[in-house]
Amino acid sequence: MAGTAVSIAWRRHPRARRISLRLEPRTATVIITLPPKASEASGLAWLHQNAAWVERGLSTLAHSPRLADGETVPLEGAPLVIRAVPDARRGVWREDEILNVSGDVAFLPRRVMDFLRAEARPRLGARLRARAGDMGLTPARLDLRDTRSRWGSCTRDGRIMLSWRLVMAPVEVQDYVIVHELAHLRHFDHSAAFWTLVDRYAPRRHAAERWLKREGATLLRIA
Repeated sequence: MAGTAVSIAWRRHPRARRISLRLEPRTATVIITLPPKASEASGLAWLHQNAAWVERGLSTLAHSPRLADGETVPLEGAPLVIRAVPDARRGVWREDEILNVSGDVAFLPRRVMDFLRAEARPRLGARLRARAGDMGLTPARLDLRDTRSRWGSCTRDGRIMLSWRLVMAPVEVQDYVIVHELAHLRHFDHSAAFWTLVDRYAPRRHAAERWLKREGATLLRIA
């Protein structure tokens, strides 16, 4: 990473067995997680060994979408063209593939984000109810959050958490994450039985995992 300034954050995890690297998409920070007895020097050595991976990741983050007039933002995988309408007083409204945003353009990014968050609950809620019905499962409730490191989670008491940003992902990707978390209501682990259940109701899970690995960081950077 010669000549490239990299922001680093250190984490020490009591159960970590090896040094790991993760890119935090919103701040373009490399998070280095160390096992209890590992030194920061060994963490830096591992960072330099994986310099090519870090540079590719930072390059991808540098080309994240902007929320501005004429740019696009995805909704369930389909791009919407943002159109500033400063003289209008209608908030944000959609016309086919156009997302109209009224008012001062200085507030356009926030208004687009508010629109997406508002779309997330009914859309993701409907997907959760539909897939739970297919699987014969009953989650206790749905929480939507703006998480950095996971797209979903499930608690032992049946609460499902999803990242609201999944509303920007294609429906089949949403379905995979939802099925994954619902499957934990029956198997609170990642056993063979768990993956058999996931594959039954999300047969395209490998494609969804690849999509999230390829595009997920971009969704996290949209702001």
